[in-house]
Amino acid sequence: MPDFNPVDYAVPAFVLLVLIEMIWASRQRPQAYEPRDTLVSLAFGLGSTVAGLLTGGLVVTLYLWAWQFRLLEIGWQWWAWVLCFVLDDMAYYWFHRAAHRIRWMWASHVNHHSSQHYNLSTALRQTWTGFFALGFVFRLPLVLIGFHPAMIAICAGFNLIYQFWIHTEAIHRMPRWFEAVMNTPSHHRVHHATNPLYLDRNYAGVFIIWDRMFGTFQQEQDSERIRYGIVKQLGSFNLLWAVFHEWIGIARDLWSAPWRHKLGYLLREPGWSHDGSRDTSDAIRARWLERQPPQE
Repeated sequence: MPDFNPVDYAVPAFVLLVLIEMIWASRQRPQAYEPRDTLVSLAFGLGSTVAGLLTGGLVVTLYLWAWQFRLLEIGWQWWAWVLCFVLDDMAYYWFHRAAHRIRWMWASHVNHHSSQHYNLSTALRQTWTGFFALGFVFRLPLVLIGFHPAMIAICAGFNLIYQFWIHTEAIHRMPRWFEAVMNTPSHHRVHHATNPLYLDRNYAGVFIIWDRMFGTFQQEQDSERIRYGIVKQLGSFNLLWAVFHEWIGIARDLWSAPWRHKLGYLLREPGWSHDGSRDTSDAIRARWLERQPPQE
């Protein structure tokens, strides 16, 4: 496989853009950055890079093994790259949606949502435990169709690069045609919100059309000020707690839950409990909707 990861080449641009946004925030939106929070985000990014180096080879080996069972012989033509990028983004949508609806996967993905601030450094909050959450399985169908694992890896890298710039409050709205098709800062702010209206919406990576197609799209409302983070905020800048807190929560629940409910604490949605003592995002939204005045 070609040894090319586009994300490696984008890192200097990431750092430069964070610095530019910090200068902007100091003048226009001081609350956008909090020094300890930013340091945690940077540490997340460094740790995620190390974790990727340790586990990436296993994923590549699996993909190369699966590729021998491909259905089609897809080459390296320009249209194959375009098709691979679009299908990879759809695979990302379903991975991302599952990562919010299956607690085992959420334990890894929650890292990305743990900040109560929304800025370009937040994009660096990437998981250290993604391999164990099995997110790589969602791209296996592309391998079996016939896209070479190297092509998939490069497309996935550019997908991740695209998602960096949408983690900002410096851009209010993009042109309407762009907002209709592409993921934007406005759409992704919704995704990072804890407001009941916004919970578990806008899973897109690059193309917001997937959310529009599959019923998970929510427009950002100027009248609904966004609150960032997770439903139960960390309340701490401890890096290791931020990385592992949900895995620890799963372990505690598995230890104390009745046997017939243990699997539910692994595979049901975050917030699920066998006795109804906690709230899922669906329950929070339903309770909020009940309080809304009827539409005329």
